[in-house]
Amino acid sequence: MNQPDQEIISIFEETKALLSGHFILRSGLRSGHFFQCAQVCQHLDKVSRLAELLVPKVAALQPTTIVAPAMGGLVIGQEMARQMNCRFLFLEKENDRLVMRRNFSLDPDDRVLVVEDVVTRGGRVREALAIIRDTPAVLCGVTCLVDRSADNLDFQTPFVPLLKMN
Repeated sequence: MNQPDQEIISIFEETKALLSGHFILRSGLRSGHFFQCAQVCQHLDKVSRLAELLVPKVAALQPTTIVAPAMGGLVIGQEMARQMNCRFLFLEKENDRLVMRRNFSLDPDDRVLVVEDVVTRGGRVREALAIIRDTPAVLCGVTCLVDRSADNLDFQTPFVPLLKMN
């Protein structure tokens, strides 16, 4: 494991966001580890550090707008937007589906980076991408704190996770 990955895992462990045991994930998959990113998101200094580690990995995508699906991506998405000097908006759940509300809109000048906390099968990300692709904005990529996918996910846009861990 490289040094940045070890620092990331240490942050998750320190904040009790990385749990060990037997878990059934929202995706239905089973795992010996569970990331409860809400735990790390209570500590804004840790969120800031995770964003500092993630920003250089996605900077070449040149986003102007960060979009985060509720709830998981909100805190890291807002911090990424702050550090990258981007506009930030979020998608909300309505009847268990993501929707863009609050008069948020995306324009042709927007280069959108979707930010999520944990991706396992990519269902919420795909929902977010469908909403964004239904606007005139340019989708420039997807990022997340932790990629838990067993397979390589194809979102038909660059996918740049901070940490890959099944």
